[in-house]
Amino acid sequence: MKIGIMGTGEIARIMAETVSKMENTEVLAVASRTEEKAAAFAEKHNISVYYGSYEELAADDRLDLIYIATPHSRHFEDCMLCIEKGRNVLCEKAFTANKKQAEEIFRAAEEKNVFVCEAIWTRFIPMRKTLDEIISSGAIGELVSLTANLGYPLSHLDRLVKPELAGGALLDLGVYTLNFAVMAFGKDIVDIKSACTKNENGVDMHNSIILSYADGKTALLHSCCRTACDRKGIIYGTLGRIEFHNINNCEGIDVYYNDGRHERYDTPQQISGYEYEVISSLKAISEGKTECEEMPHEETLFILELMDKLRSDWGIVYPFE
Repeated sequence: MKIGIMGTGEIARIMAETVSKMENTEVLAVASRTEEKAAAFAEKHNISVYYGSYEELAADDRLDLIYIATPHSRHFEDCMLCIEKGRNVLCEKAFTANKKQAEEIFRAAEEKNVFVCEAIWTRFIPMRKTLDEIISSGAIGELVSLTANLGYPLSHLDRLVKPELAGGALLDLGVYTLNFAVMAFGKDIVDIKSACTKNENGVDMHNSIILSYADGKTALLHSCCRTACDRKGIIYGTLGRIEFHNINNCEGIDVYYNDGRHERYDTPQQISGYEYEVISSLKAISEGKTECEEMPHEETLFILELMDKLRSDWGIVYPFE
């Protein structure tokens, strides 16, 4: 199966290195907005074809899947370009800047009968299934609340601080905390309270979110691009708690019971963790499906709807909106 990569940044690098170690899969082509960047990336990662424009990559009908690793602000444009050419798409999170853009992409994909999926790897990793199994077993009793934190010192990056690039902690990091809450507690959210601190450009540098569920559960979420956080997700139940270490690339799960018992679940050996979203996407494509069961379109739309509401509450509007 042949993959094309759109973009040559850090996430594109990780994907290129990951695919190079996978079986029966190769990165055939890469594209940047300049031929020089594309050529340098291709040489570094032993990719045979490079393009100095995204249009050329989208037109390459040898590709089974195009992975979009451009800034959030470009996701809509780049997805639509690929779909127009009949290419299957795996697009980095946050899938788009808002729900309206995603709805238009999914409509276009349906018309063209092409595969489209949001590349949020936490939905695909094996430890997500392990977490589901622990919760569904009733091991920690009735679920009561959860916390999820994610933060890195990233405020030096343009894509995090500029509104024209759909910057801010929410779309880059908060998307993980929201997904963690939805994976653990579901979507029956009845109230959202939140606060954020903005930079001089008017985008959120850190935020705190409280989700209230119909059955009384609560989720307290925090994301920040100014400093490092513990990156933990902790789920509290009446019989104990689950500690999910690193919510955006699980480093293991610990279960602590109220009676003093402890269980440990180790993360299986992996290339980078990106391989699982690729495997799932290629499997879906080979089966003639247009979405992945791990991250169906309705889930992408639900998370974007939450983020749209949060940004509305904060008064954050991107220039292109």
